Amino acid sequence: MKFSLQVLSFSVLVALVTLVGCGKSEQKADGAAVGAGEQMPLASVEVQTVTLRSIPVVKSFSARVTAIETSQVRPQVTGIVEAVSFQEGSYVKAGQELYRLNPDNYVSAANNGMAAIQMAQASLISAKASLVAQEATLAQAQADLARVEGLIDIDAVSRQLYDQYITAVKTAQANVEAAKASVNQANASIYSAKANHDASRLDISRTIIRAPISGKIGISAVTAGALVSASQTTPLATISRTDMVYVDIKQSSSELLTMRQQMANGQAGEGLPEVQIILENGEIYPLIGHLALSDASVDESTGTVKLRAVFPNPDGLLIPGMYVNANLAQSVVHNAMLLPQSAIIRTPKGETQVYVVNHNNQIEVRHIKTSGTLQGQWVVTDGLSNGESVVVVGGAKVKPEQTVKTYPYSSGDKNPQESKRTPKQVAQTRPSVPIISGQSLQQNGTNQPNQPSQEQALHPTQSTTLKDDSREQAEALAMAEAADDVAQ
Repeated sequence: MKFSLQVLSFSVLVALVTLVGCGKSEQKADGAAVGAGEQMPLASVEVQTVTLRSIPVVKSFSARVTAIETSQVRPQVTGIVEAVSFQEGSYVKAGQELYRLNPDNYVSAANNGMAAIQMAQASLISAKASLVAQEATLAQAQADLARVEGLIDIDAVSRQLYDQYITAVKTAQANVEAAKASVNQANASIYSAKANHDASRLDISRTIIRAPISGKIGISAVTAGALVSASQTTPLATISRTDMVYVDIKQSSSELLTMRQQMANGQAGEGLPEVQIILENGEIYPLIGHLALSDASVDESTGTVKLRAVFPNPDGLLIPGMYVNANLAQSVVHNAMLLPQSAIIRTPKGETQVYVVNHNNQIEVRHIKTSGTLQGQWVVTDGLSNGESVVVVGGAKVKPEQTVKTYPYSSGDKNPQESKRTPKQVAQTRPSVPIISGQSLQQNGTNQPNQPSQEQALHPTQSTTLKDDSREQAEALAMAEAADDVAQ
């Protein structure tokens, strides 16, 4: 009887295992059927539509900002600074008072000059009076000589007396000339005294030091109480006009010659060449400048020519002495377009290619030609036509003749396709994030009871199969234990 029960238990166990195996085979068959029914989704790429246009060929040069006008404030007289009449770093207008010096010495000199003028004027009056007296004496001497000239012929007067009259006339004439010289000297003294007086008055006015130009004034080199002189080499302050600034660019003479030839041939656009500058922090200056002039000679040591561009600077962002990068258009390429770096494919042979999506949404290889870069993008000059779609993002996961799904390229969106995909496509393309091995969710302080394990995240199908096998094995074991209980 006991033997029969053992045989019965063994038979029941074999039957259960057989049933489990059949169920598993059916599940696998059903899974295979479902997998065969689904199709792999099309690869997604982002494309840019070709629009050919005229693109300037731009080169970048190291440049330096200089003020359009600069003036050093210097004293023209010697004196003690009584007051500093401006705020450092502020905008000053031409003629505005900057410094005030003590004028006492120059006021005293002006007073002395006025006294000298008055003395010279008095001397002039005296000289003129003397001249009048000498002229009267001369007239009397000439009249006396005329009376005796008629008497000398008849021997009415002696020859000696006649000679005395002649001497008197000559002496009177000499005295008149001397009196005239005294008058002239008095006039000269007046002019000299007036000049000294005017110089003193000018020195008085120069004790107020004014701004020679309008602009932004820098740091003052002196304070109140300092002694300054007209012969000092250090300026009191520096004023720079910054509403407009120069940007000095050094370009090789050969490049300048090429640019001028292209401008003459109409290949460099119309008007003055535009210049764009990049600031030291990498930001683009918002205003555009224009090339104004070039130096008259080539620097023999470097072989370069200095170019000067004029930039508006209403906000004072450009500071004289600042170093910047200047982008200068050398020529204009017609029938070209810009492509991001991600669209360009370099072959081992050194050729340049791009992927183009045709009207059948299939990938085609297209050989292109490039001509440098502009604003971080390649300038494509040949190989593309208007209206074609060039793959910009996703080219690494496709191959020629492959059918793809396209989305417009958007450089400002981190993942522009994500919002255009269906939830199923997003779920298929997004990988699961595995849990860090050796750490449970409770240890991390997160309560997510149904989170898959790392193995399940990496292999979800295999993990499901293993879970089903474990459940089936547990059911078989429970049934075997029940059979043993029955046998016992």
